[in-house]
Amino acid sequence: MTSSPLDRWITNDDEVTALLAREWDRQTSTLQLIASENFASPAVMAATGSILTNKYSEGYPGRRYYGGNQVVDEIEELARHRLRSLFGADHANVQPHSGANANVAVYQALLNPGDTVLAMRLDHGGHLTHGSPASITSKIWNFVSYGVTPRSDDPAVPGEVIDFDNVRDLAHAHRPKLIIAGATAYARRIDPAPFREIADEVGALLMFDSAHVAGLIAGGSHPNPVPYADVVTFTTHKTLRGPRGGAILSREEFAKKIDSAVFPGQQGGPLEHAIAAKAVAFKEASLPSFSKYTDQIVANSRAFGAALTSEGFRMVSGGTENHMVLLDLREFDAELTGKEAQEVLDRAGITTNRNQIPDDPRSPFITSGLRVGTAAETTAGLGEQEFATVAALMARALRHRADDGAIDQVHRDVATLCRDFNPYANFLI
Repeated sequence: MTSSPLDRWITNDDEVTALLAREWDRQTSTLQLIASENFASPAVMAATGSILTNKYSEGYPGRRYYGGNQVVDEIEELARHRLRSLFGADHANVQPHSGANANVAVYQALLNPGDTVLAMRLDHGGHLTHGSPASITSKIWNFVSYGVTPRSDDPAVPGEVIDFDNVRDLAHAHRPKLIIAGATAYARRIDPAPFREIADEVGALLMFDSAHVAGLIAGGSHPNPVPYADVVTFTTHKTLRGPRGGAILSREEFAKKIDSAVFPGQQGGPLEHAIAAKAVAFKEASLPSFSKYTDQIVANSRAFGAALTSEGFRMVSGGTENHMVLLDLREFDAELTGKEAQEVLDRAGITTNRNQIPDDPRSPFITSGLRVGTAAETTAGLGEQEFATVAALMARALRHRADDGAIDQVHRDVATLCRDFNPYANFLI
């Protein structure tokens, strides 16, 4: 176990200090391939741990319910201004604690209980807040689900991509008040234009949940939905590489309703230390280097997917155009489940998550799929060649999953790779 530069921040709690050091070691000596994770910059982490954690700031800039918010108001206004400029939006709310909070706030702002919403099926790539029976959203609003096209074995006919005929048919049949574009396990670009067209045909509002691809949008590596959507929601900690949290962009006509839904409708005092960190992340995302970073994310995903395919895995939809690769494990090994693969790879020092694939015959807890992403390790400096190496390490571990010695050797090889690509190698406090 190595010491963490954060150790010196905690001087009176040996137990927490030791746990932080262990997590520092885990993150920097193993491979982080979860598509919803990234390595925040030292500047983002410093703002997150700043003195702003002490301040209570219910309300919005210029309209607080507590005194002493003169500086906080400037910080939140800076974050809102930077976010509007980054995406070209009319209005920005930077207070949501998470992407889920942001989504539910939008529903509260724009819908009445019982209104119909058209969104992507969870097992086809959608999110829990897109109407899953496990989410409170399905208990308040009437969700209808669209999906992806069937699997295709013809390279000229892409399969497992958004079925816009299905979206249009369901929209005309159910006349939703809101249509949601966006996904949490979908490796292709999502074009906002057809969604806008369908929404206009049936008089629906359009929300784009860009939680996973917000950073790619900011960097110009994914189409920007802001000109098309009435509302755009996202998280700040995935491809955007900021602190954990959410945000909402909207047309000006919906600004007041959305702000009221976030506070006081959903949340109390905002996390102003996180909002300061969001402001830092938005500035980082506006730099030319960030566009190079997001382009590299996508290039790494393509290389990673190709290498995994050569190892015998099947990519759902046959490819990737963003930061993630969704794998169907059954062609690699019919007996291998996503749950077992995740656990084996954990032992080998490779962090992933099991994930359902379209029409998965296995349960969400077991799954037939695995979701991997390239954003975090691209931050650490890995390129296409290194991701091909990672694919080989994954395949080796899974082929020899019953051999503890083989797994241990993969873990050592992973540690050797990570020593050359430590995202915080120059982190000095």
